[in-house]
Amino acid sequence: MQIGIGIPNQVRNLNPAIVPEWSSRAEQAGFSKLGTVGRFAYPGVSDTVTLAAAAGATSTIGLFSGVLLATTWPAELLAKELAGIDGVSGGRLTLGLGIGGRPDDFVVGQAPMAGRGKRFDDDLEVYREIWQGAAVGGGSNPAVPTGTRQVPLLFGGFAPAAMARMAKWGLGYVGGSMPASVVAEPFEAARVAWKAAGREGAPRLVAVAYFAFADGDQGRANVHDYYSFLGDDQANYVASAVSVGPDAIKATVAAFEEIGADELIFNPTLADLDEIGKLADTVL
Repeated sequence: MQIGIGIPNQVRNLNPAIVPEWSSRAEQAGFSKLGTVGRFAYPGVSDTVTLAAAAGATSTIGLFSGVLLATTWPAELLAKELAGIDGVSGGRLTLGLGIGGRPDDFVVGQAPMAGRGKRFDDDLEVYREIWQGAAVGGGSNPAVPTGTRQVPLLFGGFAPAAMARMAKWGLGYVGGSMPASVVAEPFEAARVAWKAAGREGAPRLVAVAYFAFADGDQGRANVHDYYSFLGDDQANYVASAVSVGPDAIKATVAAFEEIGADELIFNPTLADLDEIGKLADTVL
C-alpha cells in the first residue's frame, strides 16, 4: 500500500505561503502523493491553486484532489484549469471528484446545487471533449494545448450513482475520511460496481485519514471546525477518528491495508511543517 500526505490547504486561516515548502518537503520525504481537501465556503486555499503551487514546487511526487467538488465549477473552466495543472506537473495529476453537499459551496450561478448529479454526468462528457481538443465558446479554438491528456479520475461518494460514475469514467474510488471499518463497505460496493460494469481487473481504492503529532487536541478541534456544518455529533465523530501519534497512525495503516486499500493519504490537521518528517519517520 502506498502512503501519501495531504497539504493543509483547508486548515482554517492557513498561510498560503506554506504550500510550496510543504510540497517540496513531502516529495523529499518520499510520499507517493500530495493531496488536497477542498470547499469554497471556508477560509483556506482552493484545490486548484494548491495543486498548481505544488506542481511548481515539485518534480516527481503525484498530485491528488481528495475530493474536489467538481459540481461547484462551470465544467469548461474547471477542465481548462485542471489540464493546465496536469501539464505544468508533467502529467502527475490524478483527480478525485465528488458532487458536494453543502449549499454554501455553490457560489456560481451557472453551477447551482440543485440538479448537480445530472449536471455532473454532463460535465464529465465536457471534460473529455475539452481534453480531446474540442472548440469552445462557439468559436474554432480549443481551450487546451495539443497533447493534453485525459486526466485520470477517481470518484468519492456513497450513492449508487457515484459508484456507477466510478465504474464508467474512473480508474477507482476514494473513501471518506472515516475509519477503515466504515470505509470497508463502500470499498466493496466499488468492487461490485466495477465488476457489474464489465471492467477488467479491479478499481484502484484510495483511502484518506487525518493525523496529528504535535497537538492532537488542536488537530481534532480543526477537523471538528471543518465538519461543523454536519452538526456537533457528526463533527465529533470525524474528529474522533484523527490518528494522533505514532502508534495510532501505524494502527490506521494496518487497518486500511487489511481492507485492501491501494493507497492511503494522511491529511494533516495542523499546518506545521514538522508534521511531514514525523509522519515519514512513522510510515515510510
